[in-house]
Amino acid sequence: MLDVKWIRENPDAFDRAMAGRNLESMAAVVVDLDAKRRETAAKLQLLQARRNELSRLMGNLQTKGESVAALEPETTRLKQEIPQLEAEDVALGARLREILLSIPNIPVDDVPVGVDEGANRCIRTVGEPKSFDFPPKPHYEIGESLGVVDFHTASVIAGSRFTILRGLGAKLERALANFMLDVHTKEFGYEEIYVPLLVKAETMEGTGQLPKFFGDSFRTTDGRWLIPTSEVPLTNMARETVIPMDQLPLRMTAYSACFRSEAGAAGRDNRGMIRNHQFSKVELVSIVHPENGESELERMTNAAESILQRLRLPYRVMLLSTGDMGFSAAKTYDLEVWIPSENTHREISSCSLCGQFQARRMSARYRNGDDRGFVATLNGSGLAIGRMMVAILENYQRADGCVTVPDALIPYMDGVKELKKNVR
Repeated sequence: MLDVKWIRENPDAFDRAMAGRNLESMAAVVVDLDAKRRETAAKLQLLQARRNELSRLMGNLQTKGESVAALEPETTRLKQEIPQLEAEDVALGARLREILLSIPNIPVDDVPVGVDEGANRCIRTVGEPKSFDFPPKPHYEIGESLGVVDFHTASVIAGSRFTILRGLGAKLERALANFMLDVHTKEFGYEEIYVPLLVKAETMEGTGQLPKFFGDSFRTTDGRWLIPTSEVPLTNMARETVIPMDQLPLRMTAYSACFRSEAGAAGRDNRGMIRNHQFSKVELVSIVHPENGESELERMTNAAESILQRLRLPYRVMLLSTGDMGFSAAKTYDLEVWIPSENTHREISSCSLCGQFQARRMSARYRNGDDRGFVATLNGSGLAIGRMMVAILENYQRADGCVTVPDALIPYMDGVKELKKNVR
């Protein structure tokens, strides 16, 4: 959520930022509504003060045995006007909050301006794509031929966009999760957290999933929501708290299942593991002083990159444009891994600085003596495990149909060095 005071004082800058987000001018609407709310609140405060004053006067007169008849007409009028103004104040506040909750974050200055991913900027490319002496197969063909991935049974049980992993496929998923958690906790100082997979609506609202992405998430019959990423519960651990400065930064990581309806992805990536309703991810979240947000983003991106480097997977780092950035992000780096069967890079991680945007929605603050304010939040995939499996199956495939296990994962695979056909 943006600071309405900042919008009021910087309407032109706000509208320029919204234009970069491909949105219409909104400053006039916000400023006008805020002015009406503040005017109503000020009038209400005056009437409440007058009501309290009349109450004291009438009390004094009654104590003296004197008549209060002269004050009764005004008292009666205030009894009618104050509830009306209170209702109006609540309605204006609710409407203003509704609008503010629908407004995306303000991009930082160095984010490229553009309408879509075409304006994204490549920051660096790491590693060279492997040359194959045979036509590389897509991951779904490799996985099915080895018997480590079972799309058919998954569709029978759950429908489309689900995956079952079997044998060494399931073992590889677990190996990747443990490998990533070990790197992030032991080398980058993240605290491992086990999070709820179901959260309240206000928890989803706190990180910006609601109301914006109502149709992209799954809701239970009792009003809870399946998490689309463990960013949601991790970041909300700072909800309605005041964190002493000496406890910052907070760095947390979690391995969890994630759930997305993919309502806006009809016809895209229907086959395979790229875009499923359920997938696993190791998430990174940082809570920092707002002055340290950009440096923490570089650190977090480096932590995510280290996984790809150790697995020797070619990738590139993209700085997303204003038109391609997520709703809550002020700056985002996407890590895109090389996918041989498509002869292109595909996103495998997004590391985002959200500034104080989420903190305002959650009322998450820091305190350092007289220095007080909203914290800055960051989140990043460290990494998405399903897409990591896609990258490994494709980049490490061999002409004999088997897949070599990356050296860094062999200890986590109990010494297994290759994926062979799963015999059941």
